[in-house]
Amino acid sequence: MDAVVAAPRALLGRTIVGPASVRIRDGRIVEVTTGEAPPGAEVLSDGLLTPGLVDVQVNGAVGVDFAEVDADGMRSVAEALPSTGVTRFLPTLITAPVDVVLRQARAVLAASAALPDGVGARPLGVHLEGPFLSPKRAGVHDPSFMVEPGPDQISALLDDDTLRRALRMVTLAPEQPGGLEAVRRLVEAGVLVAVGHSDATGEQTRAAADAGARMVTHLFNAQRPLGHREPGVPGVALVDERFTLGLIADLAHVGPDVCRLVFNAAGARVALVTDAVAAAGMPPGRYHLGGADVLLTEDGVPRSPEGTIAGSALTLDRAVRNIVSVGVPVADALASATIVPAEVIGEAGLGRLAPGAVADLVWWDDELRPKKVWVDGRVVFDAAVPALPVPAGYATAGQ
Repeated sequence: MDAVVAAPRALLGRTIVGPASVRIRDGRIVEVTTGEAPPGAEVLSDGLLTPGLVDVQVNGAVGVDFAEVDADGMRSVAEALPSTGVTRFLPTLITAPVDVVLRQARAVLAASAALPDGVGARPLGVHLEGPFLSPKRAGVHDPSFMVEPGPDQISALLDDDTLRRALRMVTLAPEQPGGLEAVRRLVEAGVLVAVGHSDATGEQTRAAADAGARMVTHLFNAQRPLGHREPGVPGVALVDERFTLGLIADLAHVGPDVCRLVFNAAGARVALVTDAVAAAGMPPGRYHLGGADVLLTEDGVPRSPEGTIAGSALTLDRAVRNIVSVGVPVADALASATIVPAEVIGEAGLGRLAPGAVADLVWWDDELRPKKVWVDGRVVFDAAVPALPVPAGYATAGQ
C-alpha cells in the first residue's frame, strides 16, 4: 500500500518549492507532485521536507570509533544519526598499517551487515582515509604508519573480494611515489579517489584529476595551502570543476568567511562532511580515533593530547545550520548535504526527492532541526515520540 507525505515546502533538486507531496511504495519514491495534498496523505503542518542527509566521512559517533567497531557499536551509531537528519553514511578509517586497515575494514563491513532492517541510518561501505598520505600533512594521523601507494599496497586492497565490493572511497596524497598510478587503478576498480592529507602543488593536484580523482577531503585542512602564485590543493580544487569539495563546516576547521568564500566560488560542488569521531554527540571527555586518544573539551573541538585537531564533534544538521548562518541560501546548504555527496559517490538513488529514489526523507522545523526522519520509507526518528535514552549530550549536539 502506498504512503504519501505532503509538506508545505520541499527540496526538489536544488530548489525549494511547495506545497509538494511524495508518494512512497516498497521503500522507494514513485511520484512527486506539487500543489494540494492528495486524499489520505500524511500532511506535515509546517517546516520543510528534504531527502535524507548523506555523510561520506564519519570516523565514529556516540562513543563508537569505527576502528574498533562491533555489531552493537554500529547499531548505536546507526540509531543515533537520524536525529541529525543523516540517513546514509560512509564509515571512515584513518591511517594504520595496511594489514590493520584491512582487518578494521572487514570488521566495519561485518558490523554493517549485522544491522537489522529498519534500524536507523544505513552504512554505504567504507572510506579509507590513509595510509597513502603525506607525512608532511599528517594532521592527527600517525606518520609512522604512512606508506607509498605502490602496486603491492593497492593490490592488497583490490584483491580482497569482500573489501573491493564495499570500498567506496580512498583518500590519498597523489604526489607520493606511485600516487597517480594508484589513482588510476582505484578509479578503474570503481572507487572514488579523493586528494587529502597532501602536500601536492596545484600542478600535481590537477594531474590527480587527470588520472581520475574527483574529490578533495576536508578542503583547506591538512593540505598545501592556497597561495597567490602556488594555488596548492585548495586553489585548484576551487576552480577545477572536476572536483567535489568536502568541507567540515564546524566553523573551527574552516572559518566562517572562508566557508562563505568556498560557496561563492564553487557552491554547487561542495559536499558537507562531519569528519565526526567517537566524541560526536558526547559530553567532554576522552575518546578514541583510530584507537588513539582524543580529548573533547568544553569548546566542542576534539584534539589529540598534543593539541592537534582530531576530527570533529560536528553533526551534519548543525553543519547545514552553520552554513546558512554565514549567508548561504537554505537550498544550497541542504543540497551540499544531500544530492552533492550522493552524486560524488555514485548513488543516483540517494539525496533527492524524485521518482525511483530511495524513500529517505527528513522533515525539518523552521529552525532547520529534524522533526521526523524516514529511511527506506520507514520512520526511524520522530522528535515527538520519546525514544530509548541516547548518550548524554546527543539530543543537543546539533545546537
